[in-house]
Amino acid sequence: MARLKDKGVLVWLYMMRVTDKLHRLEGDNVARYNLTPAKFGVLAHLWAHDGITQQELSQLLVVTKGNTCGLIDRLEKDGLVMRVSDPVDRRSNHLHLTPEGRELAAEVVPANERFISDYMSVLSRQEQETLRALLRRLDRSIVTDELAVL
Repeated sequence: MARLKDKGVLVWLYMMRVTDKLHRLEGDNVARYNLTPAKFGVLAHLWAHDGITQQELSQLLVVTKGNTCGLIDRLEKDGLVMRVSDPVDRRSNHLHLTPEGRELAAEVVPANERFISDYMSVLSRQEQETLRALLRRLDRSIVTDELAVL
């Protein structure tokens, strides 16, 4: 990687490498709870925003409505999530954690936050804040049709 002359490309490569490593480690971490990273993402969002619609969840997860529908189907089958029809718009479903889903989320979400925090602790609080600000600035500069809703 040292031969690269464009520093932006080098930064991007490191960012992708770190993201890939952390994603794999996080997947192993949530697998201890019999969850995939995708299922964990749904539980975490519903734990924070119980009652959101499938459309809103798709936007938060940055995935298609079809992917969200499949995830919800599997989590419903697992007894962790339930759909409730919107009384005003019957085409829309609101998503809620079941009691079992709330119990699991209350355990796995804080455990995953500790897991991530432990890896991030190699950086000082100031370095974390600087990195967050830089990544946020980069994120906001990237606009695509699919991500424009964020």
